[in-house]
Amino acid sequence: MIRRATKLDKIRWVIVYSTDFINLFSFFGYYDLYVRWQMGVPWPVVLAGVALLVVFNVLATRPHRVAMRGGRRPTAILAVTGVIILVMSAAFFMWAIPTWLGMLGPFVRRRTIVILSVLSVVLFNLYVALQGVPIWGTLLVQSVFTAVSVVGVLTNLWLWRVAKEAYEGQEAQARLAVSEERLRFARDLNDLLGQSLTDIAARTEGASRTLPVDPAAAAEEMFAVRDLARRSLREVRSVVQSYRAVDLDEMLASVRAVLEAADVRCTVRAETGSLPPETRTLLATVVREGTTNVLKHSTAGRCTITIEDGVLEMSNDGVSGPAGEHAPNGLAGLAQRVRAVGGTLEAAPTHEGGYLLRAAVPA
Repeated sequence: MIRRATKLDKIRWVIVYSTDFINLFSFFGYYDLYVRWQMGVPWPVVLAGVALLVVFNVLATRPHRVAMRGGRRPTAILAVTGVIILVMSAAFFMWAIPTWLGMLGPFVRRRTIVILSVLSVVLFNLYVALQGVPIWGTLLVQSVFTAVSVVGVLTNLWLWRVAKEAYEGQEAQARLAVSEERLRFARDLNDLLGQSLTDIAARTEGASRTLPVDPAAAAEEMFAVRDLARRSLREVRSVVQSYRAVDLDEMLASVRAVLEAADVRCTVRAETGSLPPETRTLLATVVREGTTNVLKHSTAGRCTITIEDGVLEMSNDGVSGPAGEHAPNGLAGLAQRVRAVGGTLEAAPTHEGGYLLRAAVPA
């Protein structure tokens, strides 16, 4: 199954293909070659120019993709395309120069690319002027194309770095939140069990010393240890149960935000006020698993969540498979939990081309 594109993927595509537009500047060269052929330039010369320009256009799409990946400078590509523009510049052909400077921009210092850009404009137009050809039109067009090409590529790469840093920052924040929650859980367990286990160890050691001389006192001490262990177990279960409890309203709000962030329009209509805590927790778990399946196993553009009288219906317009095809710890596992409390869970494609997850739990 094709992986669902993330927002970062979409941003990368936009930047990559918008940067390819610098190739359009060199496309004016094809018309220039056609005009020269019409003016009497031999067709083998024109055909050679077309071939060189085609090679240049194909290679010109690679450097900025390498720059976005953070790869090493593609020296071979830059050298080959540089030779092509030198050869064509000798024939008063300047259309590929701005594109080549845009290709070079990400791999050199800004001062260097500015100096090279100015030198390219000055030297080419000086060369044209020495041949007795008016330069004002060429000077204006080359200057504008060079500025747009270089500034456009550098701006796009800056936007890519900003977007990537923001995306990585969100991931780091999520990992930090999980780590903080684990630390909090560890601290709570340590505070809860530390003293109890210390008391159990001390009383057990005392009973072992008392046993040879006073078995009755040792037995009494072990009964106390048993009661202390049972009380500690109840406390641990209570803490774990509170951690496992999930607030349904918070889950619905979170799911809606996550889906809309993934470009899935989400509508929520839920009546949850009269539901008991156990039902709310179970439905929240179903909503969370259903959202995971929407994001991972569908191509949904819309999702609707309704809860009424303990019946949850979660539908989307991206078809995947029935509940039985999911992993045992996914919807199939949830179906067992729902049946254990007297409810039902069904998940299957609809006749309208969508997908419906329905969970009915005693309200």
